[in-house]
Order: sequence, then structure tokens, then C-alpha cells
Amino acid sequence: MDLFSQFEEQPKNLLPKEGTVLYYGLVTSKVKADWYYKHLLEAIEWRNDEAIIFGKRVVTKRKVAWYATEPFEYSYSNTTKVALTFTKELLELKKLIEKETNETYNSCLLNLYHDGSEGMAWHADGEKDLKKNGAIASLTFGAERKFGFKHKETKEVVSLILQHGSLLVMKGETQSNWLHRLPPTKKVHRPRVNLTFRTIVK
Repeated sequence: MDLFSQFEEQPKNLLPKEGTVLYYGLVTSKVKADWYYKHLLEAIEWRNDEAIIFGKRVVTKRKVAWYATEPFEYSYSNTTKVALTFTKELLELKKLIEKETNETYNSCLLNLYHDGSEGMAWHADGEKDLKKNGAIASLTFGAERKFGFKHKETKEVVSLILQHGSLLVMKGETQSNWLHRLPPTKKVHRPRVNLTFRTIVK
């Protein structure tokens, strides 16, 4: 393989401006992806997510889990979570994506979507606990789902399908200028596990 072809295989920025989103595609074999998918469904300490919206406590069908290198606190949607200690398998995946992305991460927010009826509305990951303009690495196992970005000012939309065993990275000014979402769909009938590795600043 020559240098030119290697360069061509590097992920390109999916956003037209004011942010960087890189889709690496598949970063594990199907056998490994299947194994991690089954293991994460069974071994992670899943809890229904909670949010305080207009003063009212809302519990989602979607489940979440928060792991880190330290018992970091992470606040979003007017709720605070305390991190569990990284498992051996999560540390393996952290090492894998750190090598792929040439970034470092100290925490991981996991989401479990049971089927296509569960999704995520337009939002940006701009919480004060996160490293400013830091990389967020999103790893997908299970059902393939559409994922979208929308520019906050121009309303331009960019979408793609996230594959089983694939990696997407958001960094730079992405969270400042773009929203992202996982739209619900009636076509998906099996779970999707999403791991978003990120950096918490003390």
C-alpha cells in the first residue's frame, strides 16, 4: 500500500464548516463487535435516564451508564451522575479508540436504545464538565441507525448511517456550532449500544 492510498483512507471531515466530524467506519471485526455487543448488554450497570424538564422529573425508556477513570460527577439535563469505575472491557475499547483517533479520554457515557422507537432529540454536548472543544468518540454496537447534524444558524443538515462496530468522532467547534440527534424510526427492532468516550475536566 503506497502513501497516497493510505492518505486516501484517512477519514474526511463530514461537516462543511465550523466543526469537525470524522467517521472511521468499522474499527473492529464483526466477531469482536458481536462479542462486545452481547457483553455490554449483559454486564453494564444500566439505569433508566432521568432529566428535570420545566421542574418535572422525566424518566426515559432509554437506559444509560456512566464510567470513568475516577468517580467524576457529570451534570446534564439538570441531573448529576457519579461515574462507576471502568471495566476491563471498557478500558480495552478506550485503548482501541485512543489509538485510532490519537486522542485521550477519561470517561464514557453509554446509551442503550432498545429499538427504533427510542432516540435522542437535537442537542449539543456543551456541558461545563467537558473539555472545551475536546474530542467525543462515539462507538456503535448493535442496530445500525441514522445519525444527523444540524448547523445552529444555517440549519444545514448532514446525516449518515452508523454501522455495527463503527467509530465517529466529533471535535473542535462542532458542539458550539452544530446540534446532533438520533432520530426515532419504525424500521429498527433490535437494540443499539452507543459508547461516547469523552474528557471530563476537574
